[in-house]
Amino acid sequence: SGVCNALSLEIKASPKVQAFVGEHVLLKCSFKSSSPITENLLVDWTYRPLSGGQMERVFHYQSIPYPTAAGKFKDRISWAGNVANGDASIVIQNPALSDNGTFICSVKNPPDVYHNLPQTVLLVTERGLAFQLSSAALLSLLVFLPSILVVILLLVRMGRKFRVLKEKGKCGYKKSSIEVSDEPEHTERAGCGGKIKEWCLNCVDTDEEDPY
Repeated sequence: SGVCNALSLEIKASPKVQAFVGEHVLLKCSFKSSSPITENLLVDWTYRPLSGGQMERVFHYQSIPYPTAAGKFKDRISWAGNVANGDASIVIQNPALSDNGTFICSVKNPPDVYHNLPQTVLLVTERGLAFQLSSAALLSLLVFLPSILVVILLLVRMGRKFRVLKEKGKCGYKKSSIEVSDEPEHTERAGCGGKIKEWCLNCVDTDEEDPY
C-alpha cells in the first residue's frame, strides 16, 4: 500500500466540453506526479465516437508533440500543454459535428504507474445566429457603447434646456400688469379730453348765437 501511494499519479480533466462548429476548442488535462518530470513522461490522447467503436490514439507526446498523421483529426490537433507545470491539454481546430465523442487523457511518468483515466465528452453544436458576433464586432460594440450613452445624455440635457428657454421666451412677451392697466386709463383720458373739447365748442357756439 505504501508503494502504491508513493508511485501514484493523479490526472484531472473536464467531464464535458461544449464546442461550436468551426471554433477551436481546448480540451484541458492536468496531472500531478509524485516523481520528478523527466523526458520519459508520456501523454496519450485517445478518442471514441459517440456511436461507439474502438478507441483510437489521436495525439502523442514524449519530449515533443506527435499529432496524428492519419484519420479524421489529421492536422487538426495541436499541443497546448506544459508538462513542467503538470499541463497536458490539447486544442482541436475547426471542430465538426462528427467529432462528438469521448476523449481520454493518459499520462505516464515512470516510475509512476498507478493513475486514473478521466474521460471528457466533447459536444459540438451549431452556434445560433444570435451569437454569431465576430470578436471585432464585439470589441467595437464595447468601445462605442459608452460614447453612444454619453451622446444620448447630452441630447437629453440640451432638450431640457431648450424647453426651459422656450418657456422663458414666451413669458417675456406677456404684457405686464402695469401695461395692461395703463391702456384703459389712456383711453379714459382721451375720452374726457374729447368731452371737454366738445363742451367748449358748444359754449362758443352758444355765445355767438346769443350776443346778449
